[in-house]
Amino acid sequence: MCTVCGCGEGETRLEGEGKGHDHEHAHSHGEDAHHRHDTHHYGRGPAHAHAPGVSQTRMVRIEQDILARNDAYARANRSRLARAGILALNLVSSPGSGKTTLLTRTLRDLQGEMPLAVIEGDQETVNDAEQIRATGVQALQINTGKGCHLDAHMVGHALDELRPKAQSILFIENVGNLVCPAAFDLGEAQKVLILSVTEGEDKPLKYPHMFHAADLLLLNKIDLLPHLDFDVARCEEYARRINPEIPILPLSARTGEGMESWYRWLRLARESRLLGRTPLAGETA
Repeated sequence: MCTVCGCGEGETRLEGEGKGHDHEHAHSHGEDAHHRHDTHHYGRGPAHAHAPGVSQTRMVRIEQDILARNDAYARANRSRLARAGILALNLVSSPGSGKTTLLTRTLRDLQGEMPLAVIEGDQETVNDAEQIRATGVQALQINTGKGCHLDAHMVGHALDELRPKAQSILFIENVGNLVCPAAFDLGEAQKVLILSVTEGEDKPLKYPHMFHAADLLLLNKIDLLPHLDFDVARCEEYARRINPEIPILPLSARTGEGMESWYRWLRLARESRLLGRTPLAGETA
């Protein structure tokens, strides 16, 4: 878990800025790692980190401090977004899940119906942000350098630059990673986890923290099922073993199958956000 080693510290860049933002952050292998038979368990703290030469007690204190600071930024983001009636969704997945393709299709299909905006997170390049902007939707790229996830401080700066419209849906496409983003609250209303059927049905058991943190699971690329040995029912059972109440929507961003269920979920989530909105003087977050 990247909370203590400092990988990527100072390398974060918002598109259009000449310098990065400091970012506390870490990956580690500890002397207090737990060993049993052929399984080595590292990182027993809240962010599940480990580092060479650092005791687990000290690691937990470092993690708690970093996550506490992140949570403070997240609370500020959440309050700001709520006042503007903006539904912020943190999109998380492994690399190659079809997250950007899913997002691009969603934007094309819904942009005439409601205001939309995107914050893109990648280690390098502005490729995804350019792909998003080609749909006509405003987007801002965050490059995290060596960092493997977005954090609330980065998102706060991105909100300053992007200024999404009031009552919009803000999609925050996190860096492709099923580990680190689980621990970092961005101030979003909900986490949406995308899992493709090409990844294997046991992903929920391998990455339980992310599946436990998710509010919705989108099972993508179902058009490929005839060509794969993937058991949908088993995958759903594993996911609900970790998160019993998680809604699961099978779909294909390529063919459009199941996308209307996703759009229905978005409309209901946005409606719920608007019902709880505090009136604003301004029109942006």
